[in-house]
Amino acid sequence: MSEDDRRFITLWAVTCAARALPLFEAEAPSDIRPREAVEAARAFALGGRRTVRLRTAAWGAYAAAREAADPAAAAAARAAGCAAGAPYLHPLATPHQLKHVLGPAVYQARAREFAEGDDPGVGDDEVRWALEQVPPQVRVVVGRMPAGRPGRTRLGALHRRLEAGLRG
Repeated sequence: MSEDDRRFITLWAVTCAARALPLFEAEAPSDIRPREAVEAARAFALGGRRTVRLRTAAWGAYAAAREAADPAAAAAARAAGCAAGAPYLHPLATPHQLKHVLGPAVYQARAREFAEGDDPGVGDDEVRWALEQVPPQVRVVVGRMPAGRPGRTRLGALHRRLEAGLRG
């Protein structure tokens, strides 16, 4: 995986995570950790360097997710954490790395689903939206990776839909 690959993946991750960010901010308006994660990831995607700020921001967003009482807010914060972690994807093509590539879009879809009364139709619509946003380079990277191994949870179902759309 090249640095350019990571930048394209991160740009898509930022696009997805930013869509869910208002769900977190409505629940915890004074907690800026997920927004910092999205902004740090955006800076990398637009040509910045991988720095300790990215890792710190990712961990901060994950901590915000753990602290959130609202499941939509927690999933939105996880999307932000995943976006800030995208610049650190490993060059080894593994199902685990694929999970990291898809994480921001999957958590964004789940956040929007939770926000709409846990309606799976909303999540399916969000997966379609994420697929419309994906740069062609991300499809190439995903095509080089082995199939994912998502679980039987709703997150796993969203992962399968997203992966099938990227490979199809």
